[in-house]
Amino acid sequence: MDAPTTTSADNGTSGGGGDWFTPRTKPTTTPGNEPETPDGRRPAVIRPVGRQTAAPEAPADGAAAPPPSATGGASTDVPDQEGESPDAVPAPTAPPSAPSPAASSPAHAPTTVTPAPEPFASATAPPAEPRVPVQRHAPVSPPGQAASAPATEASPDAILVRRAMAEVTPVADKVTSYFYALLFVRHPDLRSLFPAAMDTQRDRLLRALLTAAEHIDNTDVLVNYLQNLGRGHRKYGTRAEHYPAVGECLIGALSKYAAAVWNEEMEAAWVRTYTTISQIMIDAAASDELRAPAWWYAEIVAHDLRTPDVAVITVRPDQPYPFLAGQYTSLETPWWPRIWRHYSFASAPRSDGLLSFHVKAVPAGWVSNALVHRARPGDIVRLGPPAGSMTVDHTTDSGLLCLGGGTGIAPIKALVEDVAEHGERRPVEVFYGARTDLDLYDIDTMLRLQQSHPWLSVRAIIDQQAHQQLPDAVRAYGPWNEYDAYLSGPPGMIRSGVDALRDIGIPSERIRHDSVEELISARS
Repeated sequence: MDAPTTTSADNGTSGGGGDWFTPRTKPTTTPGNEPETPDGRRPAVIRPVGRQTAAPEAPADGAAAPPPSATGGASTDVPDQEGESPDAVPAPTAPPSAPSPAASSPAHAPTTVTPAPEPFASATAPPAEPRVPVQRHAPVSPPGQAASAPATEASPDAILVRRAMAEVTPVADKVTSYFYALLFVRHPDLRSLFPAAMDTQRDRLLRALLTAAEHIDNTDVLVNYLQNLGRGHRKYGTRAEHYPAVGECLIGALSKYAAAVWNEEMEAAWVRTYTTISQIMIDAAASDELRAPAWWYAEIVAHDLRTPDVAVITVRPDQPYPFLAGQYTSLETPWWPRIWRHYSFASAPRSDGLLSFHVKAVPAGWVSNALVHRARPGDIVRLGPPAGSMTVDHTTDSGLLCLGGGTGIAPIKALVEDVAEHGERRPVEVFYGARTDLDLYDIDTMLRLQQSHPWLSVRAIIDQQAHQQLPDAVRAYGPWNEYDAYLSGPPGMIRSGVDALRDIGIPSERIRHDSVEELISARS
C-alpha cells in the first residue's frame, strides 16, 4: 500500500506545507509551539460544547465526499504488544472510509447539539494535577466483552443510550461511514485533521462510544478513560470548537440508523451524554496544556534488531518526558504522518532520560514495519503523552504476578526495574511466554535481573515445548492469593490469562492490564 502523501504541520495539525520533519534531520522547534486558536491565542475559557445555531442542511444526493479507503479493522485502547494497536480515537473522532452521502441519503436531517441543562461535567477546567497519572486498577473485562459497569440500577439516560447502541451495533459499518460522510461534507475544514489513508482508523468511533455508553453510570472508569483520550487528542491539533461539529453529525447518524427506536427523549439523552463526554475531554486537554506539550520530538539513538521481526528501539526526547513504569505512549514516524501507534515503555524511568520500546513487525503493519526495518539512529519520531494504569502500587507489599507474552515482556521488565529501584523485596514472579525459543528475544535480560534480585523469579514458557499456553502454566504454580497480577501481550493471551487468574482465586480488582475497550487487536 502506498504511503499517504499528506504531511503534518509543525503545530500538530495537518495538511499544507512541507514535512514536519525529514528522517535523520532534527526539526527546528521553538518552545511552546502547542496548537493554538486560529488567531494565535490559546483557548482561555472552556464552555459547554453545544451548538445553538440551526441545524445545517443534510448532504444532498451526489454531494462531494472524501475519497473512499480500503477496508479497516477494529481498534483497541491497549498498547502494542505482539502487533500494532492503533491509537485510541483520534481527533476529533476516528475516521473510517467516508462514502458519498448519495450512497445512503439521510432519512432524518441531523439535529443540532445543544448544551445539556445540567451537564455532569463542569464547564470550567479542572484544577491542575500531577503530570504523571495517578495509579489505578484497570477494569477487567470478561472474554470478548467490554467491561461492565457496577451492578447498580441504570440511569434513565443510560437506558436510552444503550437502547440506541443496541440498535446501531449490527450496522456499525454503515453508521460510521455515514457519520464521516456528514462530518466531511458539512465541515470540510476538519478533513485535514485526519490521515489521508483512513482504513486504519475504521470503527474507532463506535468502539469509543460503546465503551463510554457501557460506563455511563460508572464515573471513575468513564472519566479516567475520557481524560486520557482528551489529553491524547492534543497531538492531532484538536480544539474545543471541533467537538460541536462531531456531536451534530453523530446525532445525525444515530437518528438515521436507530430510527426504529429514536424519539425526542432519546435524542435529549444523547445530547446530554455527548455534552458530558466531550466536556470531560475538553477539560482534560485544557488542564494538560498548562503543564505539558502536545507531543515530544525524539531522536532514535539505538536500533537493536533482536530477531528478524523484533527490534529494541531507544530514543532521546527533546525535553524531559515524565512517565511511570508499566505505562505506554503513542508514537508517530516520519514515513506515516498522522498515523500513531501505542508502544509500552521497556524500562523504568532512567537518569539519562532515554526511552526504550520493543517493536514487532507484523504483516502489513505500517508503523511497526517502518520502525523495525526502516528506522535507523538519527531518525526523528514524535511521542504523545504517557498513558496507562498498569503501574505498581508502592503503598502495599503485595507480591507481583506478571504474565508477559511476546513483546508484552517490555512493560513487565519495566515493572521489575521499578520495584528494584524502590528498594523493595516483595516477591515478583514473572512468566515469560513465547511460541518458540527465538521469540524469547529478551530472556537474557530477564535472567540477569533474576541473578541480581533474589526476590525475582523468571519462568520461560514455550508453547511448542511445553504444549501448553502461558495462562495454563500459571495454574501449576502458586498459590497467588496475596499477589497483584499484571498482564501484557496479545489480546488472546490477556483474555485467557484473566480467566485463569480468576479461576485460581485472584479477585478482579487485583488483576491489572490496560484494556478498557474490548480486547480486540487491529493488525495494521
